Amino acid sequence: MDWFIVALGSNRPGSWGNPEQAVRRAIGLLYPATVSRILPSRPIGPSRRSFVNAVAIVESDLPPPAFLDYLKALEHDAGRRPGQRWSARPLDLDIIGWSGGMWASPGLSIPHPEFRRRRFVLAPLAGIAPDWRDPMTHLTVRQTLARLDRKRPRS
Repeated sequence: MDWFIVALGSNRPGSWGNPEQAVRRAIGLLYPATVSRILPSRPIGPSRRSFVNAVAIVESDLPPPAFLDYLKALEHDAGRRPGQRWSARPLDLDIIGWSGGMWASPGLSIPHPEFRRRRFVLAPLAGIAPDWRDPMTHLTVRQTLARLDRKRPRS
């Protein structure tokens, strides 16, 4: 049995209710072994609505492409439709990591290529798997988050 690290987010009501309800329902359907707290975050890109985010560690017998298809089906069921990148969405599910290490195929890269720059992924992940090592950089989540925080401008 493999495991996947899945980032969950929402910033728009959809068929599963408000953003927090959608994230909670997705968590329930993923049957995670471990799940972080649900945390608010500011949007990136053109969206102006704040997000709620969480991270879960999910066990699955599916290979990565089939697991991604399952996540995309959940997003669709929650009301997500294809559209502008980084726009408001009722549910966003991304594979961040996988027990098999790295995966590369059209439409799927594991680890997720952007997770190292996303505090809204790293902070909840640090709460449940601070010592997980990125198979590309070999840094732990805790180290990656510390590096990101050092780069952030202070207000």
